[in-house]
Amino acid sequence: RVTSIRAIDKHSVHQICSGQVVLTLATAVKELVENSVDAGATSIDVKLKECGVELVEVSDNGKGVEEANFEGLTLKHHTSKIRDFSDLIHVETFGFRGEALSSLCALSDLSVVTCHESSQVGTKLVFDHKGHLVQKSPHPRQQGTTVSLQQLFSTLPVRHKEFQRNIKKEYAKMLHILQSYCIISVGVRITCSNQNGQGKRTTVLCTSGSQSMRENIGAIFGPKQLQTLLPFQQASPIESVLEDYGLKDTELPTQLFAITGFVSRGDHGVGRSATDRQFFFINSRPCDPVKVTKLVNEVYHMYNRHQYPFVALSITVASDCVDVNVTPDKRQIFLQEEKLLLAILKTSLINMYEAGVNKISLNYTPKHITTGDDVETVLQSPKSSVNLAGLKAAFSSQHSSSSFRKAGVSDAASSGPKQKTLQSFFKGSGKPPVSNTTVKSPLKPTRDLTKSSTVGKSVLEGFRYGRTSCSTDMSSGDSITPTPDNEDGLHVNSPESEAERPDVKNEDFEEMSEENHTIMESPKPKICDSTGDCTVIPDAKRYKTTSSNCSEGYSTSSSATVDAPVCLQRKTLPLQFCLQELAGTLRRLKDQQRKAGEELKYRRFRAKINPGENQNAEDELKKEISKDMFKDMVIIGQFNLGFIITKLNSDIFMIDQHATDEKYNFEMLQQHTVLQGQKLIAPQKLHLTAVSENVLMENIEIFRKNGFEFLIDEDAQVMERVKLVSLPTSKNWTFGPADIEELIFMLSDSPGIMCRPSRVRQMFASRACRKSVMIGTALNVSEMKKLVVHMGEIEQPWNCPHGRPTMRHLANLDVISQD
Repeated sequence: RVTSIRAIDKHSVHQICSGQVVLTLATAVKELVENSVDAGATSIDVKLKECGVELVEVSDNGKGVEEANFEGLTLKHHTSKIRDFSDLIHVETFGFRGEALSSLCALSDLSVVTCHESSQVGTKLVFDHKGHLVQKSPHPRQQGTTVSLQQLFSTLPVRHKEFQRNIKKEYAKMLHILQSYCIISVGVRITCSNQNGQGKRTTVLCTSGSQSMRENIGAIFGPKQLQTLLPFQQASPIESVLEDYGLKDTELPTQLFAITGFVSRGDHGVGRSATDRQFFFINSRPCDPVKVTKLVNEVYHMYNRHQYPFVALSITVASDCVDVNVTPDKRQIFLQEEKLLLAILKTSLINMYEAGVNKISLNYTPKHITTGDDVETVLQSPKSSVNLAGLKAAFSSQHSSSSFRKAGVSDAASSGPKQKTLQSFFKGSGKPPVSNTTVKSPLKPTRDLTKSSTVGKSVLEGFRYGRTSCSTDMSSGDSITPTPDNEDGLHVNSPESEAERPDVKNEDFEEMSEENHTIMESPKPKICDSTGDCTVIPDAKRYKTTSSNCSEGYSTSSSATVDAPVCLQRKTLPLQFCLQELAGTLRRLKDQQRKAGEELKYRRFRAKINPGENQNAEDELKKEISKDMFKDMVIIGQFNLGFIITKLNSDIFMIDQHATDEKYNFEMLQQHTVLQGQKLIAPQKLHLTAVSENVLMENIEIFRKNGFEFLIDEDAQVMERVKLVSLPTSKNWTFGPADIEELIFMLSDSPGIMCRPSRVRQMFASRACRKSVMIGTALNVSEMKKLVVHMGEIEQPWNCPHGRPTMRHLANLDVISQD
């Protein structure tokens, strides 16, 4: 229906735009705190009720609002920061567009109590959802402003319901944003507290108004965090780094960027398990520079690949080189000469970490270090330092190899034992001969290693390990370990070496030249008695078979004799035939083909069995296979003593028996295992931040299931309220405060959801692997059916805990029949 184009009414426009400016609790608090800092406040107090659902209140001791500005305080695009667009280039305040208070009016019940420095008494202002002042009354107050938001997002029913349901997550994100303002706002005391129900108000964040960024970090995260930090030392970018970014030294502006702040040391154990403490500021504005964040983490992983750094970097640049008017929350910022900034950061970080990496502290005094024929005295006193560059030069690869040769050790021997490949069992170029010869082991069931070599190799390569492989001693059977993507060949691990197998010899295989047909010697004839014992005929000749064509009814032998034609007695039987039945059969076949064509409107599975296609294959399986389908799968059989072939309607699937059983066992351990704790002799202080303490106390039951017990004193000071009294232990696995911090980080994002620290997951993965069905184990139909049905009982059946795929689609029978 064609309608005329008309303007949207102002109220609707106001609601639409306001919902895009303030998206979350974090955005609302951020806008109010920024207004307080812009007003010159040295003390800011954030108070919440029910984590912000009922009330958000921000008080400051800033300049306050003059009476002449009461009316325009919450009107759209009314601001004292700029007058026209050109002023954006030189803006030095957090806010400048006049949108925050106006949007908050549209989304909540907003009231303001303010007292300007020129006023004798304060004033309470009440505004409607359109931003219009509806009530004004005297109210006692010291100089400054208090803004109160009640029932945030109540004017947007869907968002309000979502806000209430996810309030724990919203609250945690708000505190993370507030931490960034606490770090960068030197000389400003910021506190944040929360009250649930009629309970006691709890302080969750507090700084002391220090003039130092370092002291602010210590106030928020504790002195323990400060001990792991390095002050950032800016350095000019080196030529090789400039080349990486396509920059030329002569064309670059000098002293454009000034960078200060702190990053974690590169030592293992002092970093963090997640990126939860990374803060970046451009001209004192908290922001999310994606490329800068990625670069800092990449450089850090060069020295500590298993952790992430704490980062607090303040970047200062000329205001006309920055565009902050990109997104409503101003977290995305455009920079001129961004590549130069990255080059400075990369060079500076590498210099800082190299200075620490090249020294090793030692507590002993070895007298000499021998390098080949030379003996050098390197260490003379305890706790001295060894320069790694000197050690690398002394033990260079060239020197080491020459020393090995002098000692009579060949390069091959010095490289250590290598895993034997399947091709090493064959002579010549390593190509396996075409044969059904079975390699037997006296201690293992017979396994056909060469049969279906082409199909077996391609399928097994598709089930290669992911980035982390399952490294468990598969003592119950042979372990077939797929190779990484950059290696060729299928490796076969067996408890027995080649030398321990007297019946496996390279001479058992013979390879002819390409011009001749492949000739395989057949085993000597045997005579077997009724007991099953066989005797080899000593004088029996070895017959050779070739692929040359023979006339029908004749056979060839080594004596070149020609057999006489064979005469067979043939029996004649009458065949009943009906043309009408044949026509009916043809019609039925055509109907079946037509129905199959209607059902198969698209190919559901297109991904190949290839490591590069793993993600596509998983996406297809998630889309097409539901949990209740696994119990309907028909077992066809077992392939290569490692894979279950199943059929669902017209689709054929292959399931890795070890990987799928491992994933089922892993998820059962995850869900039902309660780790036992070991009591500590004395309670241990954790020095958690106020935010982390609250997350821990609200999810105490999840910590108990993971084996952690705490002594909680809610009346104690912040960072002293929680003490550790019991740690989980399990055989050789031990856990500590680092696992607690990791759990806190996960629960901040998903409060109330049962989760495990990564090291607990590793322990469960190891146990699940050991108790699962191994590759090389023969299974009957009921055992295979049990494994397949289990796949429908777990949350994520597509990968084992180590990343190996459990299931892949092989073929669709309808497609094959149509072709």
